[in-house]
Amino acid sequence: MNVFNCKATETTPLVTLNHENGELTIEGNAIPDNAEEFFDPILTWLEEYTKNTTVKTTLNLKLHYFNVSSSKRILFIFYKLNELIKKNRSVVVNWYYVEDEDEMFEVGQDFAFMVNIPFHFIEYNPYLTATV
Repeated sequence: MNVFNCKATETTPLVTLNHENGELTIEGNAIPDNAEEFFDPILTWLEEYTKNTTVKTTLNLKLHYFNVSSSKRILFIFYKLNELIKKNRSVVVNWYYVEDEDEMFEVGQDFAFMVNIPFHFIEYNPYLTATV
């Protein structure tokens, strides 16, 4: 299994998925023209990862904006990680949101309600904070 890397564009996020240390990062905008096409390789990688991993998994999500079709795929990511919880594996989601942007915080809370994964909500100032 390889480390999955995808560079950010104006419409797609940076994605780094590391099976060795369990660090998964998605950062940037998720507004691709075809969300299914963009997220399919990520979900395929996660399918293999959830079958074989024994390490603690940390998903760092630092999304600035995402569209409805991407939100559905993000939920699929959470469902995949929820399978690890069912296998008694350690999983945590770090949900980063810009300070005073209550909408993104609330969306994260909605996602957290739909799965059994512990979410840590981390407020940040984009002008003072480096990338994840």
